[in-house]
Amino acid sequence: MKVTVSLIKADIGGWVGHSVVHPKQEELARKKLQEAKETGLLIDYYVYHAGDDLQLLMTHTKGVENPEIHKLAWDTFLEVTNKVSKVLKLYGAGQDLLSDTFSGNIRGMGPGVAEMEFEERKSEPIIAFSADKTEPGAWNIKLYKIFADPFNTAGLVIDPSMHSGFEFEIMDVIEHKVVKLSAPEELYDILALIGTPGRYVIRAVYRKSDGEIAAAASVTRLSLIAGKYVGKDDPVLLVRAQHGFPAVGEVLDAFAFPHIVAGWMRGSHHGPLMPVGLKDAKCTRFDGPPRVVALGFQLSEGKLIGPNDLFDDPAFDLTRQKANEIADILRLHGPFMPHRLGPDEMEYTTLPGVLQKLQDRFKKVE
Repeated sequence: MKVTVSLIKADIGGWVGHSVVHPKQEELARKKLQEAKETGLLIDYYVYHAGDDLQLLMTHTKGVENPEIHKLAWDTFLEVTNKVSKVLKLYGAGQDLLSDTFSGNIRGMGPGVAEMEFEERKSEPIIAFSADKTEPGAWNIKLYKIFADPFNTAGLVIDPSMHSGFEFEIMDVIEHKVVKLSAPEELYDILALIGTPGRYVIRAVYRKSDGEIAAAASVTRLSLIAGKYVGKDDPVLLVRAQHGFPAVGEVLDAFAFPHIVAGWMRGSHHGPLMPVGLKDAKCTRFDGPPRVVALGFQLSEGKLIGPNDLFDDPAFDLTRQKANEIADILRLHGPFMPHRLGPDEMEYTTLPGVLQKLQDRFKKVE
């Protein structure tokens, strides 16, 4: 039996400010997904949050980009917005819902989507990653380290089933084009692209030996859809592990480095990506720093056995300490780069308005 795993998220109102999801939002979402499970639309589900983003993890047999599944997620977000977020006056209620009507596919409508379809193996470990206060390109360096860097993933060298490498599907989110590049043969070409995470984003990773999907990530850029800043994208990622894929420990070790990502306060600043357990998945200081949670599940006939809260582990304490130190250094820059994003990333904020207001006051240098 082929199973589809769909992870769909949306920011539909924060409690308090942009810090975290309210328990009643999760409660209603669980009720909606339980109803869908009882009708047979879903095999299983898990509802959780990362910061102020409501996360819907669902398993089913409908395939990726299925209208019924996407409508279920859309209707759930809409109902939670209307019956909880607006009633409780939560901040930014429904901010990720950029359309009034569902058009058959939730992609391009605001919420982030990561999906993969595959035949379950004898043992099928998967990890669901959810980040808050950053953009989809935040996954680039992690996916590169997991699937292309032997200093992170020893299996690339010593596991025969991975030795031939992986293929990266990279999307140009500005031009809406996709290219597939192979590692290790095209490592330098891959790095030339993904080193610009605001434009080139890894959308999926495939095992080269047989084309089996290994990872899938959301690529939604809200500002490019809305034409203005409406909140950061807060991406999600699904990764399969073990038996022909990187081990769980290899996948997680890529997050031991709290690399600097775009997002944080008002989506206009750089900050460290801090791996945290669910209990710490709320963004407070300067609406951050950016956070990421990792929930591990065993799939059994499509049922989600878990979660195992993988970053709730003292092994990541030093990473969190480093992230806080990096946050201190960047915050001292205030409104100056490199803490504040560059002008190309600021075009959807107030900066264009400031320049327009001052344009007549600029005088040509004699």
